[in-house]
Amino acid sequence: MSKLEDLRGKIDSREARIGVIGLGYVGLPLVVELGHAGFRVTGFDVDPTKVRAISEGRSYIGDVESAEVEKLAAAGRLEATTDFDKLAEVDIINICVPTPLRKTRDPDVSFIAAAMQEIRKHLREGQLIILGSTTYPGTTHEFVIPLLAGAGLEIGTDYGLAFAPERIDPGNTKFKVTNVPKVVGGETALCTELACKVFDTVFETTVPVTSTQAAEMVKLLENTFRAINIGLANEIALMCEKLDLDVWEVIDAAATKPYGFMKFTPGPGLGGHCIPVDPAYLSWKMKSLNFPARFIELATEVNSGMPDHVVDRIAEMLNEDRLAVNGSRILILGVAYKSGVDDMRESPALDVIAGLLERGGEIQYHDPYVAECEIAGRTMKSVDLTDDVLQTSDLVVILTDHADVDYDRVVRVGPRVFDTRNATKDVKADREKITRL
Repeated sequence: MSKLEDLRGKIDSREARIGVIGLGYVGLPLVVELGHAGFRVTGFDVDPTKVRAISEGRSYIGDVESAEVEKLAAAGRLEATTDFDKLAEVDIINICVPTPLRKTRDPDVSFIAAAMQEIRKHLREGQLIILGSTTYPGTTHEFVIPLLAGAGLEIGTDYGLAFAPERIDPGNTKFKVTNVPKVVGGETALCTELACKVFDTVFETTVPVTSTQAAEMVKLLENTFRAINIGLANEIALMCEKLDLDVWEVIDAAATKPYGFMKFTPGPGLGGHCIPVDPAYLSWKMKSLNFPARFIELATEVNSGMPDHVVDRIAEMLNEDRLAVNGSRILILGVAYKSGVDDMRESPALDVIAGLLERGGEIQYHDPYVAECEIAGRTMKSVDLTDDVLQTSDLVVILTDHADVDYDRVVRVGPRVFDTRNATKDVKADREKITRL
C-alpha cells in the first residue's frame, strides 16, 4: 500500500494533519469546520493580522463566531501561521486563495501560482492537495500540475490532486458550509476518493465527478446561470421602465407559477466574489478555443451597465425637483454587495457612488455593516441614520437592502426615495415619495 493510500486510515482516525492556505471568507469557515470534525488544522496566510486574530481567538468573518475560533485554538485543533515551511508537516492541503480578474478581464491566477510554489518546496509522498479557488476549466490539469512538476513524484501514486469548488454564500443563515453539497473531482479515481473522504467528515453530502475539469466547470455553470438570469431580470426592468410598468409587480406575479419559472430580481448591478467574476473566466477560456460565449457577453453588458443607469435615474429624479447632481446632497443606504454582510467586493454601490461623485454630488452613506470604505480615492465613513441626515438630504438611494434599516422611517422622515432593491415593498405610508427601479 502506498503512502497516499495510507491517508484513508489517517482520515478515518483524524490523525491526518490538514492545512488551509488562504484564511478569508472561504478559508476561515473551512478551517473551523475541519477543526469541529476532529482534525488538527493549520491555517496559512500572508496577512499577519489574520494570523494574529486567529491566535488570539478572534474571528474577522461575519459567518464565524469568535467563540468557535477561541475554543478550537484552546483545544489545540486550530493554529495559524505565515510560515509556509510548516506545509511539510501537513498531510492534506486545501487552497482557498483569491482568483480575481485583471483590468483586462483576464483570469489572475497569480495567487494560485504563489501557493503552488510554496507547496512544491515541501511536497512529499502521501500528501493530498485540493484546490478550492474558482477558476477556468483546465486550471488544475494544465496549470497546477506543471507547477508541481520536478519534485519526482507521481500523481495518484505518490501524491493526490483534486479540485473541490467553494460554495460559500456570505450571510446566508439557511445554507451554511456543512449543508451545501460538496462537488469533488480528482486527477485520478484515488484522488477523488480521498478528497471525498476528507469532505465527508464536514459536509452532509459530497458529489464526486469524473475529473478536475468537470468540477471546475460545475462551479462556473452555477454562477454563470445566476449572472445570465440576473442580466435577464435587469433587462426586463429596463423594458418595464420604457413600458411604464412596475417590474417588481411583474416578477412577483410571474413567480406564482409553480413550474417552469425561477425568480431572479434586478438591482443596481452585480457584486460579490463570484457572480461578476466567474462567467468571465469561462468566457476567457472559450475565447482561447475560438468559441464565442454570447450569453455571457450579453449578460455582462447588461449587468455592468446597471450602475450607470442608476446614476442616470438619480439625475432625472433630481432634475424633476429642479436640482442637478452637482451640489445635491444624496444619501446612499448600503454599500455592501448584498444585505446582511460587510463584504464590498465588486459591490455595484461603489460604482454608483463613484459616478455621482464624478458629477459633483455631495454623497453620504449609511451601512450598519461597513463603518468605513474608500471610493474613488476618497475615504468615507458611514453616518448615523438620524432624522437630521434624512431631512437634509435631497434624495435617498437604497442600493443594499439591509434588514437592519427601518424603511418606514426612511420614507416618512426623508425626502424622495429611489429604491433599487424593492426594500420598501411593505411600506404603507407616503408611497408617493418612492420611486423603484
